[in-house]
Amino acid sequence: MSRQELQVEEVKNHQDLMTFIRFPWEIYKGDPYWVPPLIKDQLLKFSPKHPFRSHSQMILFLAYRGGKIVGRIAGIIDHHYVEFHQEKVGFFGFFESIPDAEVAGILLSSVADWLKGHGMEKMAGPMNPSTNDECGLLIEGFDAPPCLMMPYNPPYYPSLLEGFGLKKAMDLYAYWLAQSFFHLDRLDRITERLRKREPQLHVRPINLRDFDNELKIIKEIYNQAWSKNWGFVPLTEEEINLLAKELKSLVVPDLILFAYWGEEPVGFSVSLPDYNQVLKHLNGKIGLLGGLKFLYYSRKIKTVRVMLLGVKQTFQKKGVEGLLYIETFKRGNRKGYHQGECSWILEENVLMQHGIEAMGGRRYKTYRIYETILSSDGGKWEVDSG
Repeated sequence: MSRQELQVEEVKNHQDLMTFIRFPWEIYKGDPYWVPPLIKDQLLKFSPKHPFRSHSQMILFLAYRGGKIVGRIAGIIDHHYVEFHQEKVGFFGFFESIPDAEVAGILLSSVADWLKGHGMEKMAGPMNPSTNDECGLLIEGFDAPPCLMMPYNPPYYPSLLEGFGLKKAMDLYAYWLAQSFFHLDRLDRITERLRKREPQLHVRPINLRDFDNELKIIKEIYNQAWSKNWGFVPLTEEEINLLAKELKSLVVPDLILFAYWGEEPVGFSVSLPDYNQVLKHLNGKIGLLGGLKFLYYSRKIKTVRVMLLGVKQTFQKKGVEGLLYIETFKRGNRKGYHQGECSWILEENVLMQHGIEAMGGRRYKTYRIYETILSSDGGKWEVDSG
């Protein structure tokens, strides 16, 4: 097929948006590991009313060949990212394509042109739509399903992006912990040593009856703990409130913990049961039948995902992180959750990696963020292969 037979069209209306949202069902048909997202959640994510859209621009493209959809992509400019990092970086995200380099190339070219036209000098991704959401392309660990709010893609996607000229910007790791290889004796010894060395350090679970005040503590710690991390973008008040609203009904109190140094809250961790094991059975729809399925399969979950863990910078490297991890898995174990994923961990965060490995964690998935410089040449853009 020649390139001329491919067409790229911007998503303009609700019908186009539904085509964009439903396209993954074509790509992942028969894939035993893919977990269909809830369509209502996808609609919210792309809604102009979503809090992320208050500080960003987004464009959606669909690729067609012979009237049949063969790919999709989004172009994203997060003005908070640009301001925080003082770098004109735009993102691509929500990338899906048949195994065809020409399709991938025309989609990525469309986003690159759009970003260049809006003054961006670098393109990075995939971000769906930012580092505060699903991000990264799976490059290792295709033999296991994704945990809650983690991306998944076919094994041929990395070659499509790299064939276009995209280079590695950063890798993100996922670690697996299972009861069968917990170093329980070691964990007990570490906990005991910590308590003796730092008697003022203690942990408590979230109090859902005081949820608003608990959320204030999380907000306070979040921006302090993550501010120096690669790719960090501060969440707005509205974004945190929406995330809390979406997740509140899924919370198991013993899996959300606060660490205190005396009377001062210095860290927190958020872990959730892996509801992907439920979503797998819903095929993107909740409804009455989906609600019944949700209740039924929720009781069968034995896995958690540790999705957020942060400590104020002045209290890092004092054992707070380790205690949060240890308490999470001890409490989770008592609740019947016997395995879990810690994700994602930056490849440069060696301290966190060593802490997880000390508990028996094994790295089992790697996700990659790609980037390229957008340079101009006579009004056209090209990928800088340097």
